[in-house]
Amino acid sequence: MKICLGTPCKVLTFAVSTPQSTSQLSLHNSLPLRQHGHRRRLLQSHHPQSPPPRNANPENLNSPLPLHNTVSRPNFYRLLSLLSPSLVIFLPSTIPPETALASALYRLAHGACYKTVARKFGLDSSEASCLAFYSVCKAVNDKLGDLFEFRRDLERIVVGFGWISLPNCCGALGFGRFGVDGEIFGRNGSILVQALVDSEGRFLDISAGWPSSMEPVAIFRQTRLYLAVEDSRESELLKGPTYRLSDGCSIPQYVMGDSCFPLLPWLLTPYSEQDSFGSAEREFNVAHSRAMELVSTAFGRVKARWQLLARSWKEDSLEFFPFVIVMGCVLHNFLIKWGEPLPGESVGGCLKEEELLVFEGEGDETGQTIRDALAQHLSLESMRK
Repeated sequence: MKICLGTPCKVLTFAVSTPQSTSQLSLHNSLPLRQHGHRRRLLQSHHPQSPPPRNANPENLNSPLPLHNTVSRPNFYRLLSLLSPSLVIFLPSTIPPETALASALYRLAHGACYKTVARKFGLDSSEASCLAFYSVCKAVNDKLGDLFEFRRDLERIVVGFGWISLPNCCGALGFGRFGVDGEIFGRNGSILVQALVDSEGRFLDISAGWPSSMEPVAIFRQTRLYLAVEDSRESELLKGPTYRLSDGCSIPQYVMGDSCFPLLPWLLTPYSEQDSFGSAEREFNVAHSRAMELVSTAFGRVKARWQLLARSWKEDSLEFFPFVIVMGCVLHNFLIKWGEPLPGESVGGCLKEEELLVFEGEGDETGQTIRDALAQHLSLESMRK
C-alpha cells in the first residue's frame, strides 16, 4: 500500500496498490475515538504464545454471533482464523476478535451506525464499535492484500480472458466512484478508485482515494501499476509470452483500458469517432465494451454486498474512506475465492465514458499497431462464427 500525502483539496490521498504493503499505524492513531484515553499500541509484534480465539475454526459453526447473512459461517471462521492474530494485538480484551469481525462485517454490509452495531453485538459503546471496525479494516488490509493476485496469477487471468475471445489479455482497467458528503471536492464531488479486474470480477490491482477533481490520466500516471509496467528495471510485469494470432501476427500481453487512458503498447483503449472506422474497429470496440463491463460489474457487486460503500461518506472522517473501500474489495476477492454466492444485483459504481475526460493526446504508434492487429483478429473470428 502506498500512501501519498497532499492534494489541492488538502485531504490525504491514499494510492493503494499491491502487493506492496506498509504499516497503517496512522489509520488507528488518528481514529475519531474518545475512549477515555484508551488506545493500544499497534506496532507490537504478535507474541507466538498468544492463544487464538476460541471460535477461530471454520468447523465451529454453532456460535451465537448474529452474522445476519453477511457471509456464511464457514467463511466467517476462515476469515477469523486469518485475522485473529492481528485482532488480538489491536483490540482490548473486552472486545473478542470474533465479535469485532462480526460487528465490522455487519456495519459494512448494512451501513448501520456505530450505536446500532454496538447494541446488536453487545459492545459497551459506539466508540468500541468504531475501534472494532477500524481494527478489522487494518487487519484485512495488512493480512489479505495477497488476494490481489495480478503479479502471481497471470496465467489464470490470461486463460479467463481467452474464454471471452480476448487473447493474451491480462485485465480490464477502469474507475469507480464513491460518494462523499459535502463539497470538499466540489459540487457532487466524490472519491475515485482505479481498478484492474479479471474476467471473473476479481480485483487485481487497486489505487484508491483520488479526488474526482483530478483528471483520470493524471491519476493513472501516479499509480503503482503504471510505474511498475513502465519501469522495466522494476519488474517484468506484462512482459510475458506473446500470442500468435490466426493471421500470423503476434501481440504482447496487454490490458483493456477506458477512453480516459492513453493508448499504450500494453494498454488498449477503444477506437474513437475520429479513427477510420470499419468492421474490424467495430468488433474491437464491442469486445472492449464487454471487458469494461467487468469493471462496472465488480464495483457494482462490491457496493451491493457492502452497502456502507454505496452511501455517501461523511466528510469529517474522509481520510479513512480509502482504507474501507480497499477492505471491501479485498473481502470481495476472499468471498469469490471461497465460493460465496455473488449478490444477485449490482449497484452502479463504474464511471461511464461520458463521465470521464477522454484522453486527447496522441496514441502510441506501437499501441496502435497492436490494437489494429487485435481488431483484425476479432473481425476474422466473428466472420467464422
